[in-house]
Amino acid sequence: MAATHHMLIHFPLAFWALATLMILYGAVMTGRLAELSRATLLPVLLLSLLGALAGIVSGFLIWPMEANLSSPLARNHILMAFWSLGVFTMLTVLVWRGGEAAFDGARRWALVILALIGGLFFATAGTLGGHLLGSSTAFSLLIELLGWEVYTTFYSPLWVVAIMVLIGLALGALGIMNRRRAG
Repeated sequence: MAATHHMLIHFPLAFWALATLMILYGAVMTGRLAELSRATLLPVLLLSLLGALAGIVSGFLIWPMEANLSSPLARNHILMAFWSLGVFTMLTVLVWRGGEAAFDGARRWALVILALIGGLFFATAGTLGGHLLGSSTAFSLLIELLGWEVYTTFYSPLWVVAIMVLIGLALGALGIMNRRRAG
């Protein structure tokens, strides 16, 4: 089953990397290729989410949940995988709901920032997955230089999660109010 997970997880990683490049190109460039990048981004993001769900489910089938939760490295890997999924889900919703206007004005920079953050998260998730297999990478050295020992627990305190939820709710309410005002 582990080989299936390793095979499946490369699909969303490739699609997320492609989507990040498409967002960057579509945000800063003009011309036909930039238009194609913007127009074809949604199918790439949708395929990435389907692949990510398959990869995450297969990952949970490899070891019992007790084993995953008792290992700080496995918890970190799972956490980064879910953060990646969350960021690229947000990007998918923004592109889906925004349509052609998703790249208008300052909106494009929200997509760029989210794509870069998502790229950092999926690179970290992949690196931690490599550590679970005993294969470190050059990115592992960068993480180590930044002060994160990957074999220890990485977590967000409850108060940080609560603040993030409040900010998300406030921004959602602000978006709804602006939409009603514009419409």
